[in-house]
Amino acid sequence: MKATTAGIRRTAGGSLKTDDPMKDILQALGIAPVNSGGYDGEWMKDPGGPGLESSSPVDGNAIAAVTTVSGERCDALIGQSRDAFLKWRDWPAPKRGEVVRQIGNAFRQHKRELGALVSWEMGKIRPEGEGEIQEVIDIADFAVGLSRQFHGRVMPSERPDHRMTESWHPLGPVGVITAFNFPAAVWGWNAMIALVCGDTVVWKPSSQTPLTAIACTRIADRVLRENGCPAGVLCLAVGGGEAVGSRIACDSRIPLVSFTGSTAQGRRVSETVAKRLGRTLLELGGNNAVIVSERADLEMAVRTVLFGAVGTAGQRCTTTRRLIVHKSVYDETVRRVVRAYGKIRIGNPLEAGVLMGPLVNRGAVEEMMAALEQVRTAGGRVLCGGERLRDMPSDLYVSPAVVEASNEWPIVQAETFAPILYVLKAGSIEEAIAIQNAVSQGLSSSLFTLDLREAELFLSGRGSDCGIANVNAGTSGAEIGGAFGGEKETGGGRESGSDAWKQYMRRQTSVVNWSKDLPLAQGIRFGD
Repeated sequence: MKATTAGIRRTAGGSLKTDDPMKDILQALGIAPVNSGGYDGEWMKDPGGPGLESSSPVDGNAIAAVTTVSGERCDALIGQSRDAFLKWRDWPAPKRGEVVRQIGNAFRQHKRELGALVSWEMGKIRPEGEGEIQEVIDIADFAVGLSRQFHGRVMPSERPDHRMTESWHPLGPVGVITAFNFPAAVWGWNAMIALVCGDTVVWKPSSQTPLTAIACTRIADRVLRENGCPAGVLCLAVGGGEAVGSRIACDSRIPLVSFTGSTAQGRRVSETVAKRLGRTLLELGGNNAVIVSERADLEMAVRTVLFGAVGTAGQRCTTTRRLIVHKSVYDETVRRVVRAYGKIRIGNPLEAGVLMGPLVNRGAVEEMMAALEQVRTAGGRVLCGGERLRDMPSDLYVSPAVVEASNEWPIVQAETFAPILYVLKAGSIEEAIAIQNAVSQGLSSSLFTLDLREAELFLSGRGSDCGIANVNAGTSGAEIGGAFGGEKETGGGRESGSDAWKQYMRRQTSVVNWSKDLPLAQGIRFGD
């Protein structure tokens, strides 16, 4: 196939200023020119840390500043969270659910403003920003129903006149460390479930997106105050890895740390928490593949790949990074993908019709360019895209790339957090599955086929080794009703729906003896 740069359509979106249209949105969300990054039931007047400026990748201009939390203030904040937990755990679960219901409704009222802030601060297009806030709303709804369903079990005892049960109890403060790419949703997945479970939450957001975290916390704060919740039920600590992140990982007052980020960082967090025998919930890297069978609906497959590979500018853990196509339909599939890439509008993510905004920072751009250079050095071909776009409001805009490559190349084995789609060829469904599984990550996977046998093989124990496996649906766009997470170096964690709530609670097995005797289990007789 002939290499081409494909006529990417671009839009600069005109002159972009933070006071138009963001001034009114920031004001509505309570974002001031300088904001406290510490909240423990009250906004800290002096969080003690250095200043942090949040700039928009859309135009490179500053949005607002944040005073970060020092290590000393973070320690005190964790103590406040622990004190709040001792009170919050005594609230009946349905009453905790009522508070979460109101938080969800408060986010409904501010969905458009919050969606715009996510878009402006992180760079994803506005429909994706609003979709992220909808995830917070949806998980709040899910958690409200869950608050009346923490079902235990009654199990038969082998001892006469004994009752054996299993029940679930609140765990304690939960540390939630989130990444820049989903600055609201990942907190929502964790916090809404943790709250109904009777836990409190200490949130460390990404330093790339502190304003979204502050806005979310302000909205939740109003609900907590109106309901007389203990101060410290939700806490926020904007700050660096040493001042905040390391303290959350090291502090034994936090029995569970939920971390979303790179595999390398997740490994360090896991090791630190494990040394104190704490729990971790890890959502790490993905190297997700879509398999296109010779029996696939190609139009459906291409549309799905486009969103999966280009959505959020390739900065999702569920981004489609590899496209594995049966050799009989390879040329036609790749031709259609390249043609679809040529119609993508890139520019101001708040502008209607734009499908891709900027990357989050210069480091992300450099990482993408370095990856493409490695591909060329290895003998791969860039079929379209992969260019820096110079005539844009900032230097963070790129064109998404489609690249012919080999699965065994180190750069293909790694996760590059950028819009690069590697296309690979397979001779059979079995070979395609083997290629898909031959990476160290195991988050999301997809097969496009109209063949029942291929679909069932893909979903069987011999099929995809990922935590998420879809047929005729893409790798992105997970619903909150199912547990979200992956295997291998993705970390093994599960957040959001299904029975993921169990990670936020402690399990207790109990026996009540209502007889007049003291029989032992296993028929043991002692002291007769």
